[in-house]
Amino acid sequence: CILYLGEPRKYDPSFKGPIYNRDVSTWSQGDPRKVIYPTDSRGQFCGQTGTPLETKPLLFYFNIMKCASPMVLLEFQCPTTQICVEKCPDKFMTLLKAHTNKEDFKYYKNFCKDGLNDQMSAPDILMSRLCPAMLIPSKPFTRRCFPALGLKGGKITVGNESTFNDGQGNIRNAEDLVAGVKNATVVIEARQVAMKIFEDYTHSWYWILLGLVIALLISLLFIVLLRYLAGIMVWVMIVMVILVIGYGIFHCSMEYVSLKSEPGSNVTLKDLGFQTDFTVYLHIRQTWLAFIIILSIVELIIILLLIFLRNRLLVAIALIKEASRAIGYVMSALFYPLFTFALLAMVIAYWAVTAVFLSTSNQPIYKVFNETACEYSRNTCAPNYSTSIMKSQCPDSQCLFAFYGGETAYHKYLIGLQFYNVFLFFWCANFVTALGQMTLAGAFASYYWAFVKPGDMPAFPIFASLGRSLRYHTGSLAFGSLILSIVQIIRVLLEYIDHKLQGTQNKITKFLLCCLKCCFWCVEKFIKFLNRNAYIMVAIYGKNFCTSARDAFFLLMRNMIRVAVLDKVTDFLLFLGKLLIVGIVGIFAFFFFSGKVKAFENTAPTLNYYWVPILTVMVCSYLIAHGFFSVYAMCVDTLFLCFCEDLERNDGSAARPYYMSASLHDVLFENKAVGETESNKSLQHQPEDQEIQMKRQQFPRQEKDEDV
Repeated sequence: CILYLGEPRKYDPSFKGPIYNRDVSTWSQGDPRKVIYPTDSRGQFCGQTGTPLETKPLLFYFNIMKCASPMVLLEFQCPTTQICVEKCPDKFMTLLKAHTNKEDFKYYKNFCKDGLNDQMSAPDILMSRLCPAMLIPSKPFTRRCFPALGLKGGKITVGNESTFNDGQGNIRNAEDLVAGVKNATVVIEARQVAMKIFEDYTHSWYWILLGLVIALLISLLFIVLLRYLAGIMVWVMIVMVILVIGYGIFHCSMEYVSLKSEPGSNVTLKDLGFQTDFTVYLHIRQTWLAFIIILSIVELIIILLLIFLRNRLLVAIALIKEASRAIGYVMSALFYPLFTFALLAMVIAYWAVTAVFLSTSNQPIYKVFNETACEYSRNTCAPNYSTSIMKSQCPDSQCLFAFYGGETAYHKYLIGLQFYNVFLFFWCANFVTALGQMTLAGAFASYYWAFVKPGDMPAFPIFASLGRSLRYHTGSLAFGSLILSIVQIIRVLLEYIDHKLQGTQNKITKFLLCCLKCCFWCVEKFIKFLNRNAYIMVAIYGKNFCTSARDAFFLLMRNMIRVAVLDKVTDFLLFLGKLLIVGIVGIFAFFFFSGKVKAFENTAPTLNYYWVPILTVMVCSYLIAHGFFSVYAMCVDTLFLCFCEDLERNDGSAARPYYMSASLHDVLFENKAVGETESNKSLQHQPEDQEIQMKRQQFPRQEKDEDV
């Protein structure tokens, strides 16, 4: 059985690199206010600017103890009247007692519904549910008034009191409020963490920006040094990555030892459970032990890889040197990632806004809540409930706002629209990434296939390549991005199905889902690799996506050993460069925001979670470093494919000379790992300029088909 890998490229004297002459082959329904403002029992937004409730930003519950109902967990709404107020009550008070004192009743009316008549008796007010039966000292939390619970002498208190009058002549314990507050905050627990994180960002955003500027400067410095000192910088990156990770292991070990005598530090992560205050985890020894193990494994893997690839490093360094030489002629490529970042920011912003409008395009749903038995309990009702048949049959029932939803066909398919929005996000994001890859590939291919550099190159390689990509190849970009997006949305659907079936799956179902998720992960990685090389071939030859993908695949298969030992080793070295930048910036951020350095104790901002800006700086630093190093990675991939094409088209003879430089030729051919046992003797070992002159003497200058 012989595996067909396609026909090798034939010599073509008219081929000069990239071909220049080519043929042209909820918003209305959504309401973001629903996620910003709390909603009262009539579906109105508290504190919304330009409304009568503008001066009433807080939501007040008539009877917070009713929030202990299981219906809260199902519908996320307490079965009690809720109104918007200016501020939360700060004292104990009952309606029966306040009604006998004019000043107290004036204060009490701030927490009553509109339509209250001063001439009404207290029992009539309670029967009409115009006012709460009691007031409890409360504090605002996420724009809602919750009882001011505390702990005194081992007992739960509210307003420093362990008991309170419920307004109906009963003395209740403060513990009775706990269940109601807990259920009322079941959805707000995560919001508390989010609010603290947001607060940390407001206090540290300028320091985060400074850290990102430092990451940008370090990335630029590394790129510039790679341009002129590629060989030295690669070895520097390798040594410094090992040292930075080693320091991380040393620091974690010191923290682990220092916590030995601290009380409570021996608690395990399992016993501690999930904590909203993540800094708690840094005060137990097991956390630092986990960090030590993780960093040690990473260090060991890197060292073993370097030992295993020690004979391939010279080859990878030669490719990086050639990439540095190419980038020297196409310096504008270093700033192209900024354009890609801007386009991706627009895509992300559009997706996020659309997702918010879709998630808030529901209608307010009102349901019947009652004190006694009622056949219409929990049925959907209308705001004009007072004149309905349900009200006449259940006099003590109320029609209160429950949640946002809907029964129309539009609302039933909202989840489908959300998946469609995610799919469009994947498609647009992949398209932007593909455009960047094809643009850079076209520019660097222009460098490789030019006899005289930069004489035979376009005046502005990046702009010329971008113009060709947008003018001729948007279809190829869209088609390649579509294939990748389909696989990605299938992975999202599998995760969604797995989440929905949690607790109801048998072992066979779990096994099948696990296999499907693993398979589609592999498919996504393969398609990304194939698309990247297909875009390079499109940038060179101007053919359609399918033809280019086929040619790229067969070309890589014919050079499989070179792909394994050259291209991927270079990617690994560039990845080490990214890790080094992230490690350097992360160490500085840790010492600054954690206050470990006395010189910065008075300068660093006071934060709830000091790890928030540290992680933000590290993640963004990686994205910045990835943006700059991706130019090198794309350059290496393009030059590698061009090198493989060069080997098949030419033989190094006087009639068909190689386009590669003499230094790159020597390293690639003399290294046995690339499958060559001896050097090709036809290429003279002369400086690059002399080599070019030899080529130019053998071939008269041929004008390009089009001067871009």
